[in-house]
Amino acid sequence: MDLLRWTLIFLVIALVAAVFGFGGVAASFASIGKILFFVFIVLFVISLFFGRGGRRNRL
Repeated sequence: MDLLRWTLIFLVIALVAAVFGFGGVAASFASIGKILFFVFIVLFVISLFFGRGGRRNRL
């Protein structure tokens, strides 16, 4: 969840920079946020697939 928190932080920074008129800074923070979001989604999907194999009931 830490990666998703960083994505939201970069989103807020990009929105604040866009409000104050710093277009280049806002665009770079938005692109960093997008990259982190897609990395989070990929890691989430991978953890869904590999996380299920370890839980087996042994009698």
